[in-house]
Amino acid sequence: MLKSKMNWKTASSINEEWKVLQKKMNLSPLAAKVLSARGFSSVEEASSFLDTSMSRLHDPFLLDGMERAVSRIKQAIEDKEKILIFGDYDADGVSSTTLMVLLLKEAGAVFGWYIPNRFTEGYGPNVPAVEQAAADGASLMITVDTGISAKNEVAAANALGMDVIITDHHEPPPELPEAYAIINPKKPGCPYPFKELAGVGVAFKVAHALLGEMPEHYLDLVTLGTISDLVPLIGENRSMVKKGLHSLTSSTRPGISALKKVCGIEAETMQEDHVGFTMGPRLNAAGRMDSADPAVHLLLSENGEEAAEWAERIDTLNQSRKNIVKELTETAVKQVEDKRYYENEVIITGGEGWNEGVIGIVASRLVETYHHPVIVLSINAETKTAKGSARSIEGFNMFEHLSRQRPLLEKFGGHEMAAGLSMNVENIESLRTELCRQAASVLDPSAYVASASIDLQVPLSDITVSALEDLSTLAPFGMANPKPVFLLEDVEITAFKKIGSDKTHLKLSLEQAGSRLDGIAFQKGHLADQMTVTANASFIGQLSINEWNNFRKPQLMMHDMAITTCQIHDKRQQKGLKQMIQALPAGTAAVVFQDQTKALIADELPDDANLYMARDLAEPLEEKYTAFIDIPASLEELNQALHFCRQTEHMYACFFTEEETYFQHGGTREHFKWFYSFLNKYQSFNMDTLKQKLIQQKGWKAADIDFMTDVFTELGFVRMDGSMIEFLGSNEKKPLTESVSYRRRDQLKQMEQDLLFSTYRQLKDRLLGELLLDKQDNEQREKVNHGL
Repeated sequence: MLKSKMNWKTASSINEEWKVLQKKMNLSPLAAKVLSARGFSSVEEASSFLDTSMSRLHDPFLLDGMERAVSRIKQAIEDKEKILIFGDYDADGVSSTTLMVLLLKEAGAVFGWYIPNRFTEGYGPNVPAVEQAAADGASLMITVDTGISAKNEVAAANALGMDVIITDHHEPPPELPEAYAIINPKKPGCPYPFKELAGVGVAFKVAHALLGEMPEHYLDLVTLGTISDLVPLIGENRSMVKKGLHSLTSSTRPGISALKKVCGIEAETMQEDHVGFTMGPRLNAAGRMDSADPAVHLLLSENGEEAAEWAERIDTLNQSRKNIVKELTETAVKQVEDKRYYENEVIITGGEGWNEGVIGIVASRLVETYHHPVIVLSINAETKTAKGSARSIEGFNMFEHLSRQRPLLEKFGGHEMAAGLSMNVENIESLRTELCRQAASVLDPSAYVASASIDLQVPLSDITVSALEDLSTLAPFGMANPKPVFLLEDVEITAFKKIGSDKTHLKLSLEQAGSRLDGIAFQKGHLADQMTVTANASFIGQLSINEWNNFRKPQLMMHDMAITTCQIHDKRQQKGLKQMIQALPAGTAAVVFQDQTKALIADELPDDANLYMARDLAEPLEEKYTAFIDIPASLEELNQALHFCRQTEHMYACFFTEEETYFQHGGTREHFKWFYSFLNKYQSFNMDTLKQKLIQQKGWKAADIDFMTDVFTELGFVRMDGSMIEFLGSNEKKPLTESVSYRRRDQLKQMEQDLLFSTYRQLKDRLLGELLLDKQDNEQREKVNHGL
């Protein structure tokens, strides 16, 4: 048995509507079923979702403030005013800044750009930077991907005679800055139909409005920022990213080419994962580790040599970022464990000098580990302040709940699932108390267990390369349009092994009704110790096409798995009772059938193991692991012991014996026939002399001779008188099976066949079959008792 780590949530069963989608839209059954499972019940709805044409984009002037902003920018360009672009240091901010720089350059403006340093200035516009811009002659500041919460900073700019145009996509605070214009689809009263643009998406809208035509040459930048910022890939975002991925594939920007090279991207067609897992993290790394400027310089580079230098620089920063994240995550987990923060509804952890640039990643790792809302703080001991990054879980709106604690915070911003904040250290415990109280009021215990939403249960026979190619019509995948998650039920594990330099990953081979599928599970190598071949399991995960040496085949990217039956671990080939015992898992229930075995292993068992005599079992074993150490006297004795193993999840079949097995003994029908003729010939003689003669002549063992003598005695063919044996003969034929000793030997041989010499599959079927029968009998008794 292997329990799933997540709660599996299966979509409502689909009806026959998928067949209509398949036929009228020329889709594979797999793609049609996924669309139906996601609520697209009509051809019109499904077609609308799949239509990613750029003509679906809305008029940029529907954004409140756009007309006023464009008018002011055009005036600044005409009057040769100096414009300052004020950006943000994440990948969305870098892409937004780059796009605005290229736009103003294309429009013929006089401008400069500035991104604050995360470590010395913090998030968003700041008064010193505003004052410096004014001193440098700027009369118009345009923010990109930032500014919606910069009330004081905008007031400072106004006081200095500088107009501010805010372009942002973050959640607006209750009181907005008094800027010249604010362009944010989430601004109260804004009529723009689509609210989920990234910062770079808003900048793209400004470009569209300013140039008077769709600036598709900026879609590669839009794609970088949109995917990296994890905004929903629906509506306009879906259209822009779909087109933008093609732009990234054929991009002639030296910076894009250099970035793809250090990322190791050689694909003919760019996919969202290339951005989300390789390009985006490197663009983010610059601002996380130092200044974000190198990332902007990279994207703005106009020659390959310069671009390669910037790309190598941010690639090095990204490697440093990985190392720091690993170290800080380990430190944070230790703190959470030591201080038992995981018992709180909201985990707040932190330390002095923790790198501010990576605490958001650490917070995400902690959410993955504990599935609690998390805030990770970097504490400055000198100023007694802390900067934090928050990540949440479904059901707990982090922005909303932080909003209720504004008096405890100096500054904060973000959205439902993530936020950034700064605060005085003295308020940390109060924030912990209040957020935990709020979480307790809105989350039930099940919320703290990670859940997985399943789109569709699918047999292995439906998983083909052509079906998966057709499924790609639902791309691009991302937030609000995730890659489909499939459930594979009752699949046999035919092989598995740990892979990777540190053996932390798992490779699987699966089979079902003649169809086969390979699978891989990252960071799940430890599950190999809890699995057995031929086990029937259920898996959830994503499906993809794995290409190697020009050979393409489907592959499962496993997220979770479950084995609902007890797993049988075959340990029969291990030599040495002591070594066998020491290799058992901690907390094992060691069951022995023979007294001599109990005496042998009593001192060898680990302290946390429990030793049981099979005949003394009276209550079901509570241990997760059970091991049958030696051979029972009969199959009935084994079945009786199995009766007490209904709660066992892992059974270790050791069946150790130091004695020769019955299969190695004589006593075949030919032996009996020859021995009978021999006794008939000599009639009577000394048994000791007989044994020596037969051992020399026939090569038989003394135990074999004693056994056949016992059988003939029980059948009345011979009589023993001390050491003398006398042949009595018989006119009546008697089958050997009338002898108790012979039947006993047959039973023991059958038991050896079942337990020692059977294949693994036969052994598993034998043990599991008895367990399942016993479980069914017990369930039936419970039903009868309940009925009474």
